[in-house]
Amino acid sequence: MSDSLNFLDPTVLAGLDNLELRARVAVEGFLSGLHKSPHRGFSVEFNDYRHYQRGDDMRHVDWKLYARSEKFYIKQYEDETNVRCVIVLDTSASMAYSSGGISKLEYGITLASALAYFINRQRDAVGLITFDDKVKEYIPAKCRQPHLMRILRTLAQVEPGAKTDAVKPLTDLASSLNKKSMVILITDMLDDEERVINTLQNLRAMGNDVIAFQIMDDAELNFPFNEASEFIDMENNESFITTPAAIRKAYMENLNEFLAFCKKQCQSSGVDYCLMNTSKPLDEALSSYMSKRAKSF
Repeated sequence: MSDSLNFLDPTVLAGLDNLELRARVAVEGFLSGLHKSPHRGFSVEFNDYRHYQRGDDMRHVDWKLYARSEKFYIKQYEDETNVRCVIVLDTSASMAYSSGGISKLEYGITLASALAYFINRQRDAVGLITFDDKVKEYIPAKCRQPHLMRILRTLAQVEPGAKTDAVKPLTDLASSLNKKSMVILITDMLDDEERVINTLQNLRAMGNDVIAFQIMDDAELNFPFNEASEFIDMENNESFITTPAAIRKAYMENLNEFLAFCKKQCQSSGVDYCLMNTSKPLDEALSSYMSKRAKSF
């Protein structure tokens, strides 16, 4: 799959202004590294024949083939699963951070676009919620092509917002779901992570499939600073000046504790967790979605 990773490089993708093209390039690049393994079922795309078995719906018998062979054959189709998926994207101020590559928000937008395109390609329904400390946009899940274009247009217009409150959109979503769905959260988790994860756990306990993509900048993960620097909180504007060497050890210990907590609490309750570095390709995120989708059958 190494060749396809070139199409998933976030910096390359960010250079494509058209978000639909960006999503398509990412997905096609990812799929080029996979072997096709369709599930069998009935849908709009004809795939193959098989012999009739007791209990099969007679509406799917190929009568023309029966007239020639005097045997019953059932038309098979690639699976149309009617999975319903809602992508929940954090657009708060902290997501605007970038250490020089693309911002966490731009990475999240690219990821959300690729997932929406991929989900729509699978003939599943996809919806979108964007939020900071309140819900900014809500698009219910549907599976038609014009609906995908509405989602991509909305994502193309996203701007970084205010403070973060992921609990409210997730709680509102939980109360609105009347059937089991897949919920994909894209966030840096720079919030009250315990409350956020508790809300994800509640969604999972309701029978929904849940994936949490935690988006972090490479500098946040590795703290490469050397010169005396001013560090500014992007959501409350608090700042302090320090020598990085004086805080590096404590920072890395706190960071690793934070990330370990997020991963452990998610995975212990059946929530898929994936840490994403904005300097890395999108293949792991798309693989996580495919794995979770396969388990939903």
